Amino acid sequence: MASNKEPSGKEPSGRKPWVNWVLFLATVIIVFILGIFAASIVERRSEAQLYFQMVHPIPEFEPRNYIWGENFPRQYESYVRTMDTTFESRYAGSTHVQYLDRHPEMVIMWAGYAFSFDYEQARGHYYSVTDIHRTLRTTIPQPATCWTCKSTDVPRMMDQLGVGEFYNSTWEELGSEVVNHIGCQDCHDPETMNLRITRPALIEAWERRGEDIRQATHQEMRSLVCAQCHVEYYFRTGDRYLMFPFDHGFTAEAMEYYFDSLDFADWTHALSRAPMVKAQHPDYELYRTGIHAARDVSCADCHMPYRREGGIKFTNHHLRSPLADIAGSCQVCHRESEEDLRNIVYDRQDKVFELRRRAERNLATLHLEAAVAWEAGAVDEEMEEILQLIRRSQWRWDWVAAANGYGFHSPAESLRVLGTSIDMSQEARVLLSHVLARYGVNQPVEIPQFNTMAEAQEVLGLDMDEIRRRNRVFLEEVAPAWLEEAEAREEAYPHIQR
Repeated sequence: MASNKEPSGKEPSGRKPWVNWVLFLATVIIVFILGIFAASIVERRSEAQLYFQMVHPIPEFEPRNYIWGENFPRQYESYVRTMDTTFESRYAGSTHVQYLDRHPEMVIMWAGYAFSFDYEQARGHYYSVTDIHRTLRTTIPQPATCWTCKSTDVPRMMDQLGVGEFYNSTWEELGSEVVNHIGCQDCHDPETMNLRITRPALIEAWERRGEDIRQATHQEMRSLVCAQCHVEYYFRTGDRYLMFPFDHGFTAEAMEYYFDSLDFADWTHALSRAPMVKAQHPDYELYRTGIHAARDVSCADCHMPYRREGGIKFTNHHLRSPLADIAGSCQVCHRESEEDLRNIVYDRQDKVFELRRRAERNLATLHLEAAVAWEAGAVDEEMEEILQLIRRSQWRWDWVAAANGYGFHSPAESLRVLGTSIDMSQEARVLLSHVLARYGVNQPVEIPQFNTMAEAQEVLGLDMDEIRRRNRVFLEEVAPAWLEEAEAREEAYPHIQR
């Protein structure tokens, strides 16, 4: 019987036999890859359906986190763990730390300002309302603007009162309305769960820069929702309107220029009489100068890393130091051991801490020496340049010290800024020595010595017993009454969201 093959060994199609095998294998591979893609799409759609299985719709201004948790239990259960205050690293963590105990110089540096009473490390977001009740700083009347970053009730109250009227109210007037701690409403759209900005100050700051924050990518939003609160801010003189000083940039110098152009001061120092600016917590600004921002790593990537349970991937809402979960955060990108990564962090923080302490000692001494100069008879013209150097030196120190992370968000920039702070304080001390000599003051100047927070507060003549007494009265009488009023309102009108 005659063969179908041609004498050359080719198939009737004219191809060599091995070509058909290649085509067959290539087809199998392509089909296999397409199958993987199809399975992935089906899995993601299934995952999305599971993720967005709403037990019930969430209203626009629902502040109660457990209501959101009924729809998103994994996220809620991880968020509730922010009540855990057991983690402690070398410099921070979630445990209770009274910074004035560790750095008593800050009592002197904040003379005439409520931070000299009390400055504790912020605990987890779960305690945002509780801790603002507890702090001794609120024994001095405060504007309602202070509530802005503390509660999911804030967007509702801003909508109800208007943003300007909210800011222009007092802290006490809104106390019974602001009772739910930081949570879901602050960062998520209740209908789509997309990240969103709920605090007008950030949107307004972007607009003044000629930028539209609505065009931000999802990855950018994973930092911007944090930047609603973890930033430098101030209350505008007069109406207490919340402002972010980003108009000229995000560096310490750019924001200093902004404040100088407005001739703005948070307070006049009780000892040196310098016009001072208090940095809040410029975490986002400092982060923007660091390597992680340059590599498009967001705040959430490190502080809220992804987790997977079965087929469900979700963001871990237990916001905390990455050092508490090095494997889940740092080692996603870095291949060093946990011990090596921890030591790298500590090494950078140690260097920042060393310069920070030098700056604090210089500034505390400066304020005390300036007070001696005033007592000796110094006049404004002689002290003007010295006071400006004190203002700028302390601003730069505070820009690093007030940020969380002890400089790790941008170690190089932190060291640079602290270096300029030390340089300015030294220059101020040289100029001040000439003023002191002019008035016959022996040098080195004899100034009060202190080694603890209590001793430093005694130097300032603070009546801490009275301040603590006022806080106890508030905690025992006023705060419980606020909560009772809020609960009664919710019980009487269960259809509204408090």
